[in-house]
Amino acid sequence: MLSYYILASGSSGNATLVTNGETTIVIDMGLTLSEFRARLKQTPIKEEDINAVLYSHGHGDHYNPLKSIPINKIYATKATLNLTNGNSLEFYKTYKIGTLEILVLPTSHDYKDSVGFIVTSKEESLLYMTDTGYISEYNLSFMKNLTYYIIESNHDVRMLLATNRPYELIMRIMGDEGHLSNEDSAMYMSEVVGDNTKEIVLAHLSEEANTPSKALIAYETMFNQKRINTKDIKIKCAHQHKVVNGGHNAH
Repeated sequence: MLSYYILASGSSGNATLVTNGETTIVIDMGLTLSEFRARLKQTPIKEEDINAVLYSHGHGDHYNPLKSIPINKIYATKATLNLTNGNSLEFYKTYKIGTLEILVLPTSHDYKDSVGFIVTSKEESLLYMTDTGYISEYNLSFMKNLTYYIIESNHDVRMLLATNRPYELIMRIMGDEGHLSNEDSAMYMSEVVGDNTKEIVLAHLSEEANTPSKALIAYETMFNQKRINTKDIKIKCAHQHKVVNGGHNAH
C-alpha cells in the first residue's frame, strides 16, 4: 500500500516522498538540506529510511545535488545527472528499487530529457508528473486508472497573462515545453481516471499566477462536463510551504 508526503511543490522547490512501508524513495530534491530535514520531521519517515532519490530534471527547484545522498542511491537521466556514475534512467523503462517498480515517462519541458514517474507497489500505483507543456497520447496510455496522481496544475491562464512577467516568459510557460494550465491538467486527468483512482493532488501551483480554489474549480468544471463521478476521488492541492500527505496510512 502506497503513502506519499509532498514536502514542497512549486517554483521555489519540490520534494516528494513515496513509500510502501518497505521501500522509500524521494522524487525531486529542490530544497536545501536543512529545509528538507525540517519537513521530513513532519512525516514518519527518517532520513536513513530513504532507499533512492529520483530527479525529474535539472532545474534548480527540482535538483539540489545533496552530498548527504550516496551517488549509488541517485537516479536520473544522463542529461540531468551530468555525471559518469549514479543510475541513469531511460524513457519507458521500468526500474526495480527495493519493493517498488518505477516506470519512466518523458515529459515535454525546456530541459533536455525531463521525466515523470509511475510508481507501483503490488495493486497500487502513483503518477508523479510536473513541468510538462503537454502529455502525449502514448504517455496517457500508461497513466490510465492509477490509484494516485500527483499532477501539475501550474497556472490560471488569465492570471498568468495579467502578471508583470515578460511576454517571452509567459509564452514559454504556456507553450508545449512549459507548464500545464489548470484546464489542461483537468482535461488530461478526465481522460485517465478510473475505478481504481482514489486521490488526485494538483502540484506545482504558481504562487503568482494561480490559486488552489481556481485549480480545484477547473477540475470540478471539467469533471462535471465529462460526467465523471468524483464522489470516491479526493482532489486536493499540494503546497509550496507546508507538507501535504496522502495515500494509505497518511498522517
